[in-house]
Amino acid sequence: MEETESLDAIEESEPPDLEFYGGRAASAIPLAVFVVWAIFQSGVLGVGDTQGLVVGMLVGLIAGLFLVKGSWKDYADTIFDGMTQRVAATAVVAWLWAGMFANVLQAGQFVNGLVWAADVTGVAGDLFPALTFVLAALLATGIGTGYGTAITFTTVVFPAGILLGANPTLLFAAILSGAVFGDNLAPVSDTTIVSAVTQDADIGGVVSSRLKYALVAAVFAFVAYVIAGLSMSGIEVTGAGTSLAEQANAVGLVHLVSMGVVIVTAIQGRHIVEAVSWGLLTAIAANLLLGLSSLADILVFVAPAETSLASELTWLPIVRLAGSDESVAVGGALYNGAVGFFPLIVLTLLIVAAAEIMIRGGGFEAILDFLIGSVATTVRRTELTMVLGTALVNGTITINTAAEIAIAPYIARLGGRFNLNGYRRANILDANTSALGYIFPWGGGLLAGYGAMTSLTESVPWFTESMVVNPVTVWPYVFHGWFLVAVFVFAAWTGYGREYVHDRQSAEVERV
Repeated sequence: MEETESLDAIEESEPPDLEFYGGRAASAIPLAVFVVWAIFQSGVLGVGDTQGLVVGMLVGLIAGLFLVKGSWKDYADTIFDGMTQRVAATAVVAWLWAGMFANVLQAGQFVNGLVWAADVTGVAGDLFPALTFVLAALLATGIGTGYGTAITFTTVVFPAGILLGANPTLLFAAILSGAVFGDNLAPVSDTTIVSAVTQDADIGGVVSSRLKYALVAAVFAFVAYVIAGLSMSGIEVTGAGTSLAEQANAVGLVHLVSMGVVIVTAIQGRHIVEAVSWGLLTAIAANLLLGLSSLADILVFVAPAETSLASELTWLPIVRLAGSDESVAVGGALYNGAVGFFPLIVLTLLIVAAAEIMIRGGGFEAILDFLIGSVATTVRRTELTMVLGTALVNGTITINTAAEIAIAPYIARLGGRFNLNGYRRANILDANTSALGYIFPWGGGLLAGYGAMTSLTESVPWFTESMVVNPVTVWPYVFHGWFLVAVFVFAAWTGYGREYVHDRQSAEVERV
């Protein structure tokens, strides 16, 4: 098909469900306020606080309320509709299960096992980020959740890398890059499934056709981590229990079996909740049987000393009385792993609600109609519009699956005008929405890892606040994310990998 072929006339859009003073563009105010707030908080002030971002999103939703025409009830109902979407619930469940699993691994000295393995094999801190990228990519591809990978690796691999002398910012970025790889390529990933289904393509064919893009970006990213690791120094870790000899424990590597259980179960097609639950049970059993942790390390009820019933139950390994300077609480790896993500869960629900307001208010449609009608006039420009359009949407809707669902109809509409194959459309759709959610400081994937990192100050004795990486400093080093976007910009410009409907039918996977 010739690139000079022009688009047909744009269909008339249906009236938006919500009307705003200022037109359809005003429906973007809640998300715009949030993005400005996030840039000011994280970028200008250097405050990496998820709870602060929650307040920013609430302020944005309130600001949008005053621009609504007519009754505010429809606006409020839209907030509830957005917060109850399955895509938001999916992210929440993944974080809760991944958080519990990661903390149980940490309680079971998996960090110590990794330190022992790195010390024995001679992997120094300067090469550790590159190795971490590869391992995180393998885990994310196996279990299909980049968010879960970011949480797990930040909890158990990040402390080991710090002890070995890796640069904290580069190491965190390598974890996020591995999560990007898996989110983009895993057959069981939500983003893979959504990109395939919405573009009328089979999942197997999408994954096969995606390899030529993902692997090219991964090779460049690996080389970049090797070079950056050799030039970026780590930080000095001092205090009791920080020497490699004190931390190393080969038995902790038994949790490679726990992670293997999750990967194998997920590959077999089991739900991520089931896969992680089996891994969680395996990890708990290993901890107790091998003496890596006590039952109280996994779950404990700290009861008030004056409660007579509690004092009679102290024979239970999960019950103990609070000391004079200790708070009454529930604790342990399961509790800490789940509770640590509550602020991020609230933020996610609010972001998806704000996105729903922009969709129903016609904001997305206005932007994309302009791109379709005024910019996407050739195949090359259409594909560049698809790439940049997905980037724009992901910059505002930072939950990657939600961003995909929002823009998927427009990708199908754009690609359909030039008869682009469903595989090609699905790959363009998935690339940016997998990558940029781990790059922007307010992105869901990055904040998931950041939430796990802040919890290390309570669960790892030697880990201090100064070791926590500010989200705003990470974005230049998420190499696989940037290279993946660059590969698709190159592919759109040059036609690399471009296919039309008549080139290949959905079932012809072997021709990739």
